Amino acid sequence: MSIHLTSKAATLLQHLCVDIDSRRVGSAGNRQATALFASAAAACGFAVEQPVFDCMDWVEEGVDLTVDGAAFDALASPYSLGCRVHAPLAVVSTVEDLAQAEVAGQVLLLHGALAQEQLMPKNFTFYNPEHHQRIVALLEQKAPAAIIAATGHNPELAGAVYPFPLIEDGDFDIPSVYMTDVEGARLAACAGREVSLHSRAWRIPSTGCNVMARKGDPRRRVVFFAHIDAKAGTPGAIDNASGVVILLLLAELLTDYAGKLGAEIVALNGEDYYAASGEMQWLSMNQGRMDQIVLGVNMDGVGYRLGKTAFSLYSCPAEIEQAIRAELAPHAGMVEGGPWYQSDHSLFVYNGVPALAFTSDHFVELWTEIAHTARDLPEIVDPGRLAAVAEALHALLLRLERQAGGR
Repeated sequence: MSIHLTSKAATLLQHLCVDIDSRRVGSAGNRQATALFASAAAACGFAVEQPVFDCMDWVEEGVDLTVDGAAFDALASPYSLGCRVHAPLAVVSTVEDLAQAEVAGQVLLLHGALAQEQLMPKNFTFYNPEHHQRIVALLEQKAPAAIIAATGHNPELAGAVYPFPLIEDGDFDIPSVYMTDVEGARLAACAGREVSLHSRAWRIPSTGCNVMARKGDPRRRVVFFAHIDAKAGTPGAIDNASGVVILLLLAELLTDYAGKLGAEIVALNGEDYYAASGEMQWLSMNQGRMDQIVLGVNMDGVGYRLGKTAFSLYSCPAEIEQAIRAELAPHAGMVEGGPWYQSDHSLFVYNGVPALAFTSDHFVELWTEIAHTARDLPEIVDPGRLAAVAEALHALLLRLERQAGGR
């Protein structure tokens, strides 16, 4: 692989994860990251578009929670409104208890079975199970003055964070905070007593953008995705600066590309944001055009220093499957893995577009121990693996171009 690309990958990781303070949607750092991506793609001869969307930034300055002078540790739920509340503590642990509870104006502690998995945002389109919708509807109907959630681990929906925020939803207007399940058990013993809760948190109207870089015929194209945003509080190296770096390395490799098959490189902005604003914008802009995509490719969680890069295929025609395996199988550092859907290639899959996704074969370890935490640092990423994926994608595009008769 190219020494130059490996060195460039390391430099870009430093810029995205260290030099930029945060890539959370709506933040100044997020706008710096999208500007960097747009400038780099334009320098490689791509036509660049940066459609803007409205979004919400959010800041917090801590939580004070006491009962009769005894303090409890709690964190403000991301995107929650702040509050200053003095009210009795009500405690519920099941949906059935919540349905029967009369908690209007009280501080409501959710724990046990009711707080086992992160609730999907109320307006989230892609995945929103009925039992989540029922809980959210009950909470709004019961109208507590504030909510405290006592949670443990939920890597499937919340990554490796402990405790995880039960509610992460800028469309949900009951103030909420969260704490560990251990702290929650201590607080539950105070049921019926007066709680003092002060959460210093603010929603800030803001903007963000996707970055779409294009070459060739848009009516028959290969689309490459990586989400550029990251959760607040994490450098987001493996989730997902590494994917963004692969896109920028690929853009450089395609500097002189003049094939008839279109190449579209997209930094999506919102995979780790409650409203998925960038994904929703891209879908809207491509409505009625999905059948023009020959192959959709997504990178998320790529480049982990341990194990191998894993790729997986979704609804690919035989000739595309053959091309993918011909280019990727010979790589000693790559292995074909099973399907997974917790990232932006689901936009292709659910719209009937052939798709290819890249992650690490240590996916479970990453999502249960590292994702969405301060441990997601550039040091866990091998820049050489990012260069190898970029080179493989370049070769794959050229092979698909040949198959399409675009010599």
